[in-house]
Amino acid sequence: MSTENKEFFPDIKPIIYNPQASVDDVLVLKHYNQDEIILGKPMHEWLRFSVCFWHTFRGLGADIFGAPTFDRPWDQQFDSMTVAKNRLRAAFEFFTKLGIKYFTFHDRDIAPEGETIEQTEQNLDEIVKLTKELQKQTGVKCLWGTANLFANPRYMNGAATNPDAHVFAYAAAQVKKAIEVTHELGGENYVFWGGREGYMSLLNTDVRKELDHLAAFLRMAVEHKKKIGFKGQLLIEPKPKEPTKHQYDYDAQTVMGFLSFYGLDKDFKLNIEPNHTTMAGHAYEHDVEMCSRYGMLGSIDSNTGDPSLGWDTDQFPMNLRDCAFIVKTIITQGGLAPGGLNFDCKVRRESTNLEDMFIAHVGAMDCFALALRKMARLFEDKKYDALVKQRYASYAQTDIGKKIEAGTATFEELHAFIKKNGEPAKTSGQQEKYEAIFNRYLD
Repeated sequence: MSTENKEFFPDIKPIIYNPQASVDDVLVLKHYNQDEIILGKPMHEWLRFSVCFWHTFRGLGADIFGAPTFDRPWDQQFDSMTVAKNRLRAAFEFFTKLGIKYFTFHDRDIAPEGETIEQTEQNLDEIVKLTKELQKQTGVKCLWGTANLFANPRYMNGAATNPDAHVFAYAAAQVKKAIEVTHELGGENYVFWGGREGYMSLLNTDVRKELDHLAAFLRMAVEHKKKIGFKGQLLIEPKPKEPTKHQYDYDAQTVMGFLSFYGLDKDFKLNIEPNHTTMAGHAYEHDVEMCSRYGMLGSIDSNTGDPSLGWDTDQFPMNLRDCAFIVKTIITQGGLAPGGLNFDCKVRRESTNLEDMFIAHVGAMDCFALALRKMARLFEDKKYDALVKQRYASYAQTDIGKKIEAGTATFEELHAFIKKNGEPAKTSGQQEKYEAIFNRYLD
């Protein structure tokens, strides 16, 4: 049975921008006008939205306590390659009706694994051929690709950190192909997420050996990227735990320290998922801001979690304050390109209608768009930045402050300064004032 021309979302019309939309018209964009110029750039350049293939087209609504709840028309019982092609056609229909310009994928999301690596790669090549055709038809681009190095049982003890060299080699072969495929699809980045790169117990783990092996693995990836002429940015995505008890790429600062120690900091940046950030015990915006300040923010998996739960819930970002913090950082660093805001999110298990997929993405897109409008006011006004700058004025306005900033001050000099000038004045941090002013921009 041919499904080449099947429409998978016949009841959904292309999503349009209508600033006059009523509160219950949730299949219309009220705030996101993709070509509108904000702070000198179109909204779509600031936000660079992307749909992830795995949650959106492979998620079935199952959880550890219950069976799948979704009945998707692209998952009818054909052979695995026909189903894979149906999913792909459904995805590109979704992208175009939603009006999003980018997608992301894992290798095993888009093509089924075969009995041998040769069969697996043949399946992937066949799906990539169709993907390229659909990209040409729609103009939708690949933001990034990655390899699934966590689902297959062979990776139960890790991939690049596995104690078995045979498994390490298999992971390298898989990543080699995944980078090549991402390059072929015009991917602008490539992501490493080490879901099994960590430990469950230190009693059976040589952590230094595993981290040395991980660094060697990443060096091979850099070499192969250069060999095939892939110009995309390599990214590492931090997460503190789940599925391992402790994941080596715990948070942004851990990853930046790792990259610096192994001399990889010029070849990699970070892909930050705020839900992972909060799992590490940080504020939602912490990792985004932290790595941006060091020039290491490459892309964002824009989702959120539920603070009342302890696991990675991958919910759609609908909180204006959270989105505003993220957008503030994006504006500060001048944009995210070649990265983007990838919706690494899944509709809730109870949200079983096809239109729920659209509603979720539209709501998140509008939340970020509204945040962009609000933060544009903050940057145009300049009052907020002036307040922050004033807190640190002593480093620009006093001789001793200038020497500290320049790195020329010594302990002896500072000791003499204190003996001469005595106790410093108590200065209020005025956190509540900053919070109140920030909230005014969200009005």
